[in-house]
Amino acid sequence: MTHLQLNPIYAEMPVTVFEHMSGLARSFGAINLGQGFPDTPPPAALTAAAVRAMETRSQQYPPSMGVPELRDAVAAFYRREQGLDLTREQIVVTSGATEAIAAAILAVVGTGDEVLLFSPAYDAYAPLVRRAGGVPVFVPLAPPAWGYDDAAIRAAITPRTRALILNDPLNPTGSVASAEELALLARIACEHDLVAICDEVWEAVRFDGLSHRSLLAEPGMAERTIKIGSAGKIFGATGWKVGWMVGDAALATVLGKAHQFLTFTTPPMLQWGAAEGLADPAITRALHAEWSASRRVLIDGLAAAGFKVLESTATWFACIDLPASGIALDDRTFSERAVREAGVASIPLSALWEGGEGGPSTILRLCHCKPPAMLEDAVARLSRWRESL
Repeated sequence: MTHLQLNPIYAEMPVTVFEHMSGLARSFGAINLGQGFPDTPPPAALTAAAVRAMETRSQQYPPSMGVPELRDAVAAFYRREQGLDLTREQIVVTSGATEAIAAAILAVVGTGDEVLLFSPAYDAYAPLVRRAGGVPVFVPLAPPAWGYDDAAIRAAITPRTRALILNDPLNPTGSVASAEELALLARIACEHDLVAICDEVWEAVRFDGLSHRSLLAEPGMAERTIKIGSAGKIFGATGWKVGWMVGDAALATVLGKAHQFLTFTTPPMLQWGAAEGLADPAITRALHAEWSASRRVLIDGLAAAGFKVLESTATWFACIDLPASGIALDDRTFSERAVREAGVASIPLSALWEGGEGGPSTILRLCHCKPPAMLEDAVARLSRWRESL
């Protein structure tokens, strides 16, 4: 057989840690607290809206930029929830947030351009930068605060730096940038003429009374920020794969051109369903209350069982510090053994680290947007298993 020459970025890439751990969870019949998704269906009103749209409206190609109803609903949602003054022309609907990230990177990054990434990070960023011809430059964040350091960021900037990718709230740590850190990032972006690609899919999944503020709202950032959102995260409907990009109208036009040669468009019935959901604040309030309660079940259960839980004020995830929990295993070993021996799947943070030595190797991420009984069972399994180590 002839040896095919394939793109090494993908040919040499292992399967993602999320797919790997979910596959092990299925193989061993384990509780899956690794990949982030709720085990319950999306809100009934959302499903009903999508079904109604499928039955009564078009199922053919919608406009590539998105159906007008969803683009208007996204603008209205951000006006209501975050005080942003947006119009339909600033919004491009995508088939999920990962496609939005890809389109944003393709629209911004050229050959040789450097892009600042903060580690640990969602594992799609660096490969997509490389595929666009760019060079990822990693700025490490340190536990437990995972803060953004002025000197470290500026030291990573060169004349070739073109953009930065900010994930706030941050997956996998569940941490949130402070007002001072957002102001710092905005100043740096403006001083160095950088585009900010802001992955804000967790904007509606913040706890302890924290409201979301986008980097888009900082002084000088309106024309240089691409804000990315996700109906999947807002509504716990990850399989819908409905996302969007928000930017200055001129920027959105270019983003739309990148998007048209990726997925071109997104199923219209899901767009209309998401539009109805965004217009009803009661839906997001009910989901937030549900996730707040399940978060407390996991965090309190882990703490009561003797696990050291790091502070986490956003996302569907909580992290535990293994050495502080009396566990002398690195996170990858713990994760691989726990799914097989304890029947609980998790994600090691080291799998989401790139950028040299010194990354976290003893921190484990667990998903809490699950039924309380499942979370209690998972904590009990981990606690029993730990005693055998």
